Amino acid sequence: QAISVVVQPTSAASSRRSALFATKQLTPRQLQFWEDVEEGLVGIESFYEKQGYSMDRIKTFCKRARGDLPLPEPASAAHQPSEEHVDGLTASAFWDAAADATNFPWAAELEANAGVIIEEFEQKLLQTSTDDSSLFSGDSAWQSNVMGTGWSAFRLQRLGVWNVKNCASFPKTYDLLRDLDIPLAVRGVCFARQTPGSGVQPHSDGRNFILTSHLGLKVPEGCWMKAGEEKRSWEEGKLTTLDTSFEHSTGNPTESDRHVLIIDFWHPDLTVAECAGLEFIYDLRNKFENGEIPFRQPKARPQEDNDGEEEGQGLA
Repeated sequence: QAISVVVQPTSAASSRRSALFATKQLTPRQLQFWEDVEEGLVGIESFYEKQGYSMDRIKTFCKRARGDLPLPEPASAAHQPSEEHVDGLTASAFWDAAADATNFPWAAELEANAGVIIEEFEQKLLQTSTDDSSLFSGDSAWQSNVMGTGWSAFRLQRLGVWNVKNCASFPKTYDLLRDLDIPLAVRGVCFARQTPGSGVQPHSDGRNFILTSHLGLKVPEGCWMKAGEEKRSWEEGKLTTLDTSFEHSTGNPTESDRHVLIIDFWHPDLTVAECAGLEFIYDLRNKFENGEIPFRQPKARPQEDNDGEEEGQGLA
């Protein structure tokens, strides 16, 4: 999996790497991808440099993601950044989004209107109470392996695309999220359920340029989340915001389901130009992985494998 919520939890070192970008050597398909990225970023840089924006950090991001630079150093204990990393961003396991109107101008208003989302969500649960598997389902076998079988999601948006059918089931929630103009990032928006007695094992998503807010919908007492060295609980109608490049985990030791609305958005330290650059890179990556971009021979030749090992699978 590529554009995913998490990286598969393994060792501390390997959990900081994801499969699609940096590999021991680049395959022809990967070389094609990075050549297309470089060409596409030229136009974006040309547009934004007239407005005084720099794309230097995105260029460095690309160098590291393709394996030309070493992994970034962790900012603190339990921080596990991957090669998909933007330098110079504030690193904090938890953020108080609703109290920070400068960085999160939409957060307080979202909390103020949380009742709209909670009411609509509870009505939908009642409608599907006889078979709520029609509402919640795991993303994939891989996703279940990472998040645990007790975690499942109902997605409203993914990879920048709103799910029209799913949003039709939550029209008030959809309208509110659109009106708030949240700077949604590639991973999107979903309702998430954690079943009784289950939890998500410690892992890091690796990407420091996306923050995640959980809006508490139905939170039994005793449910918890740990990010970095700090452990918190959710509160119904309130946001819990974290940087998932820190190792994090969750638990539901109760006898009831826990439900939250998960919203992924760009780190507030990113400029509008950098967000545009990242959006282009991940949109192109998704098109490559979905087979929408036909293969062509790259202009650069793949590196010779001097060790006799197989090439990384990467984007192919």
